[in-house]
Amino acid sequence: MSWGFYNTNLPPHLRVLKDEIEGYAREYGLDFFETIFEVVDADDLNEIAAYGGFPTRYPHWSFGMQYEELKKSYEYGLSKIYEMVINNDPCYAYLMRCNHTVDQKLVMAHVYGHCDFFKNNAYFAHTSRKMMDEIANHAARIRRYVERFGEDEVEAFMDKCLSIDDLIDIHSVAIKRRDDTSKYDFASLDEPERPETEGTPRFKAKGYMADYINPRTDNKPTEAEDGKAAGRILHFPERPEKDVLLFLIEHAPMKNWQRDILSIIRDEAYYFFPQAQTKILNEGWASYWHSTIMTQKVLEPSEVIDYADHHSGTMATSSRRLNPYKLGIELLRDIERRWNMGQFGPEWENCDDMEKKRTWDKQLGLGRQKIFEVRKIHNDITFIDTFLTPEFCKEHNLFSFSYQEQTKNYVIESREFHKIKQRLLFSLTNFGKPWIYVIDGNHRNRGELLLRHEHHGIDLKLDEARDVLANLQYIWARPVHLETVCDGQPTLLSFDGSEHTQQAIGGTDDRKTTPKTK
Repeated sequence: MSWGFYNTNLPPHLRVLKDEIEGYAREYGLDFFETIFEVVDADDLNEIAAYGGFPTRYPHWSFGMQYEELKKSYEYGLSKIYEMVINNDPCYAYLMRCNHTVDQKLVMAHVYGHCDFFKNNAYFAHTSRKMMDEIANHAARIRRYVERFGEDEVEAFMDKCLSIDDLIDIHSVAIKRRDDTSKYDFASLDEPERPETEGTPRFKAKGYMADYINPRTDNKPTEAEDGKAAGRILHFPERPEKDVLLFLIEHAPMKNWQRDILSIIRDEAYYFFPQAQTKILNEGWASYWHSTIMTQKVLEPSEVIDYADHHSGTMATSSRRLNPYKLGIELLRDIERRWNMGQFGPEWENCDDMEKKRTWDKQLGLGRQKIFEVRKIHNDITFIDTFLTPEFCKEHNLFSFSYQEQTKNYVIESREFHKIKQRLLFSLTNFGKPWIYVIDGNHRNRGELLLRHEHHGIDLKLDEARDVLANLQYIWARPVHLETVCDGQPTLLSFDGSEHTQQAIGGTDDRKTTPKTK
């Protein structure tokens, strides 16, 4: 990405403010990597935002669409990007050149909250801290494929990969799914590793990229090929596999450049996923610290009105959607208050005297310590599940809502605590997206792919499911099937490369066929 001909370094007055705010942040106990601020014009900031926060990404039309949306929204006064920070070591953050000084102060304080969260939260521990370099490397590799195989072919394949980039196992970074040998031993388990004098040395590579980095040079059939020759039915994987992308990388009949692109999409998906897992807590933490630092340390009397206006705009609530900044900061403040006053533990929970509870204050002063612990070990689901209380819901007028067919509108469904909490947690679980597992890569002994949707009371959107099946079929190159539930009936959705079919499972073979797709 080109910055044109202007200097992106902080001007002297902002450099002074940056050093001052960084000092206050460290005094409060925030711990973060070195943070580099760059000042850019609004147009360039919109471009960075369209690229997901990185100045260099692989070429794809979706980034252009995102850029146009951000640009028009800014030009029409509908939205404005105040801060952009990247989880990296060092952290990179961007300031909009035209912002007022009070905005720059607020953004810097907010950024240091994010940087502390990136470094210390458990869900970011597995992420690459050199992703700025890795993203640029990904872009260079894909551009080489574009030059070699053509933009149309590469972009068409990327469209299919990006449509399934959420079919990963978000818990695999914390749960051991496979034996270490299958992940790190790149030599065949059936053969002793050959000395380098007998052939090309094997380079260390991620397990799912081993064959790409170290292609086989002999013609010895694989176990799968031996099985087919012997007519045996091979079932794999051994257990349901949630990381569909990894399964495709390891088993789908792709070209090497396609396998590399899919691995790039998967790596970036794992990098970005913790940001979605911790949106409420992360934004709440950053907002808590920009509020604290601004009001207690760096805010000038003449800036109070502007700060209050911009802060209140960020915290504004709406009946149409949840504001993660507002919910996050208020729940953190509630935790801090409760732990300062000792409103937790068995004694508090078992107290039935409402008057005693109303005046309960043991003056423990553990609030700040507790919220630092919360930011270290929680994600949004555990944060809300653990700390959301009936009192908090009542104080902040939280309610659950549902769609009413008669009025064609959303209406308040309940103000009961358990309903509110259930709805909120359900919307956060896998971000409302379906859980999909690979069940069999050799379905019906024909090399077909069988997937299963873990149904939790909500049916799939069939048009989107069929699009995903078509893209999976292109990559798998054999028919693809998906077990799900439609209108209470176990159903099998299939795509064989030319037509979609829908068949009830366990009943008569009332196969429904949709129009052919090209």
